[in-house]
Amino acid sequence: MKTIITTFLFILTLSLQAQETVGGKVVKNAKDKTYQKGEQKGDETVDKALNKIEDGISNLFKKKDKKAKKKKSKDDSEEMSENDNSSSSGSISKTNLKNIKVYSKFDFIPGEKIIGYDDFSTTNIGDFPLGWNTNSSAEVVTIDDSNQRWLFISKDGYFQPDFVKDMPENFTLEFDVFTRYRSNNILEYQFYILPSTNPKRDLSEEYLNDYFQFKWLACEGSSSFYVVENGETVGKNEGFTVKDFICGGNDKEEPTQVKISIWRQNSRLRIYANENKILDIPQAFNSKSKYNVFKIGAKYMNFSENENKDEFMVSNIRYAVGSPDTRSKLITEGKLVTRGILFDVNSDVIKPSSYGVLKDIASVLKENPTVNINIIGHTDSDGDATSNLTLSQNRALAVKNILTSEFKIEENRMQTEGKGEAEPSDSNKTAMGKANNRRVEFIKL
Repeated sequence: MKTIITTFLFILTLSLQAQETVGGKVVKNAKDKTYQKGEQKGDETVDKALNKIEDGISNLFKKKDKKAKKKKSKDDSEEMSENDNSSSSGSISKTNLKNIKVYSKFDFIPGEKIIGYDDFSTTNIGDFPLGWNTNSSAEVVTIDDSNQRWLFISKDGYFQPDFVKDMPENFTLEFDVFTRYRSNNILEYQFYILPSTNPKRDLSEEYLNDYFQFKWLACEGSSSFYVVENGETVGKNEGFTVKDFICGGNDKEEPTQVKISIWRQNSRLRIYANENKILDIPQAFNSKSKYNVFKIGAKYMNFSENENKDEFMVSNIRYAVGSPDTRSKLITEGKLVTRGILFDVNSDVIKPSSYGVLKDIASVLKENPTVNINIIGHTDSDGDATSNLTLSQNRALAVKNILTSEFKIEENRMQTEGKGEAEPSDSNKTAMGKANNRRVEFIKL
């Protein structure tokens, strides 16, 4: 027993010394990190060593809870079965159907052709992404153990993706926002759509002669919008509540993650927060102006403490050309290509936000009961070709099954096929190209 205690004290001493001395700062257990900032390899090595030390101490002095371990194994197996895409059955789980029905009033239709996309997958952790401009600072991070990358904005200022430019009269713009409010200060998030003769010059300007501005207060859900033409406010609504932006928990420190979808059709502007349409403005755009700038940013974040920062992050920016009537293509041209039916990564589980597209296609099939279709799934080139072929087949089958189960389209009217990565519509060398290649085609038979 003396040997065990001596060993424990020696290991504990090493652990504390390592925490105090590496990199001149405390190295925390990776499980306790809210986000990763691209630490040096030495830090990563110490993290792993410390985790092993902690696990060894825990195993040495704690009795194993067999009941808890058994329950954990059950939870793990359930999670694996939900995300496993090896099955070719293409069946739709009840959980997926329940989630997708939440979006039953979601009428957003993403643009047909992606002309700008950034998920920061090509940006190193800790760096600022290429193709963006700013008058502030930010860095790409990951949250907990997720592979999704975010642009972490911690200071006042604006951030402008250069690929959102020359906005057509019909376009869609989607992005995810993650916020966590930790200070007691007023905190405001906002984005602009505007015409500019010099986007770099106007990046730092808050108020210009022509713009659409949307903003919301951290955690409170209180939101406002302004339409300005020739320096005059011609439309506004201040202080309306968007429940999706409201934080949870007694201390309001629980984060919120919201998908924002923007849809322009000529002068009309619709904005969605998750499945909820929060704005529908018929005269939001000036027909005489050429809109070419989108910028997003925050105010009053500079008051946040370094060790307890407010968190504002964006990810998955998807900019696409819309079409006045994409669904008629299935009937008039015999083919409809959509990139708006989205799936979980490496999975055939359809994301709930795909409801609007599926509903639109189902409407065409109901209006034309003699039309039969072939549903074809396509993937990008990530992974091996055989797995991608199977994945594309399963995804096509999942689309067929949900059209049958949720929208009551007769099963015998639909065939399915998977092409995998074999027929790309764009280059697989860029994130935007890969996003265009992940698509579903509907062919009239």
